[in-house]
Amino acid sequence: MISFGSIRGVSAPVLRLAILSSAVFALGPLFPASGSALAADGVLSKDDQVCLACHGQPGMEKDMADGDKLSLQIKGKEFAASVHNAIGCAACHSDIDLAKHPAPGKKKQSLREFSIAKVEVCRQCHEDKSKLYEGSIHAALLREGNPMAPLCSDCHPPHAVRAKAAASGPIDEVPCRKCHSAVFKAYAQSVHGLARAKDSNGGAPSCADCHQAHDVVSPSSGNQVKDACLGCHYNALQLHKSWLPNAAHHFEAVSCPACHGPAAPRRVDLRLYDNGTKARVTEKLGVPRFESLARLADSKGQGIDALALQSLLKEFNRDNVDGDTVLRGRLEVDGGPEAHLLAAKGKAIKDCNFCHREGATPFQKVTISIVGPDGRPLRHGAQQDVLQAPTSIDSVRGFYAIGGTRIKLLDILLVLALASGVAIPVGHLSLKWLSRRYLQKSGDKQAQDPGSNGSNKNNS
Repeated sequence: MISFGSIRGVSAPVLRLAILSSAVFALGPLFPASGSALAADGVLSKDDQVCLACHGQPGMEKDMADGDKLSLQIKGKEFAASVHNAIGCAACHSDIDLAKHPAPGKKKQSLREFSIAKVEVCRQCHEDKSKLYEGSIHAALLREGNPMAPLCSDCHPPHAVRAKAAASGPIDEVPCRKCHSAVFKAYAQSVHGLARAKDSNGGAPSCADCHQAHDVVSPSSGNQVKDACLGCHYNALQLHKSWLPNAAHHFEAVSCPACHGPAAPRRVDLRLYDNGTKARVTEKLGVPRFESLARLADSKGQGIDALALQSLLKEFNRDNVDGDTVLRGRLEVDGGPEAHLLAAKGKAIKDCNFCHREGATPFQKVTISIVGPDGRPLRHGAQQDVLQAPTSIDSVRGFYAIGGTRIKLLDILLVLALASGVAIPVGHLSLKWLSRRYLQKSGDKQAQDPGSNGSNKNNS
């Protein structure tokens, strides 16, 4: 006897009719050699029509163990237009036995548990995308048990998925907006978002163009976003060289939105960098070393000062036998939404004095950061004097440039340090040259007066 379990929204006669009409399908293989189970583009196969006789009914749902309700309604037109229409219902629901369907089965605890279980179904066909996803920040959040970590079905509605849905189509259909609403609102008002809203096929970038669709990483942990900018604006460096002194160094030390988001707040992020591995220092899973040392160095919660910063670096260099841990500074936008509110190039900051003056606003907020185990940066606030104090010269040597901040004291101290470093070898070489010069002159004098030595010998 067939049990209808806790399925709601469909009358028993309709269910019985659908199940009886599917008996022939249940007795045969799911994908007959004749291909009758497969559908043409935009047309549902006969087998799928049997499924949708029930699952196309509005209000069809199932009770979950925690009280949630799982919608079981599938809109036939959307599914017929989806990329999954070609493989049909049975390809993903091969565990369903139509002769016993719908069976009560074991209730899933929640909608989340059900969605996580279905990820394995997606993996069977999309193994390449699954591998990319496993290395993403989204998968790291899932492993941490974050209930907001996106799954396949959060970005790709399985019964209405279209090809490249995350990277193409109208701006309002970008799935990222469901979680990143503040970022999306800023993006929609940016030069990129406005261009995409005007023409979705015009080439303006969407989320996946800069952040990738499946192997999404934290944008502030590497150079992926900068590389994405240069992927479209490939001649940007050459154009900047025409007016920006030392343009290549600016591209390394300044993020694109810092100048192209003129209204955004900014900060200097001093990143722990390993010169041996040529990569940012990463916190080990389960060993919160940076967080512990930062809290210890900032016991009053006022931000790490210059002396504490020196001690922090010494601790990271204590066990670093392969290289030297230093700080690499980067001027960046302070906030994710603000980093996406990019203006047209005519409104970008081109006034060098905006940053290169004493007391410049972008240098008033300073953070120290390291890459966390999940790829997201871990930051701790620092006092603004870490960029100015004489004791910071060694700490910020990877970021500071003479005249860069218009801080005269640091400029004088650094010039004196450089002068003393140059004076010692120059003085040594000068003395060596003078000694050789003196000996050469003495030898030449003796050669010109050879009798002096002979007369001395005869007198003796």
